[in-house]
Amino acid sequence: MAAVAALLAMDRTTLTAALKPLKRRGLIKISPDRADRRGRLLTLTFKGRSLLMHALPIWERAHLEVERLFPDGDPDRLRSNLQTIS
Repeated sequence: MAAVAALLAMDRTTLTAALKPLKRRGLIKISPDRADRRGRLLTLTFKGRSLLMHALPIWERAHLEVERLFPDGDPDRLRSNLQTIS
């Protein structure tokens, strides 16, 4: 979970709270890390993978629509600038 929290730029407590509804819906499984029992491993369930595969094209279309609104047509420039100031 620490790696996921870092990837999403959030603390582990916030991530844990955000994952609870996903776990209740059966979309993810949280299990102890066998290498380090203090850690937790996240796994998408079959139901979670199915929902992700359904949602991904919708997410991609929405992002393309937003990116078309950039006046210079270069959303990567914004991402780079945001990374620089973060």
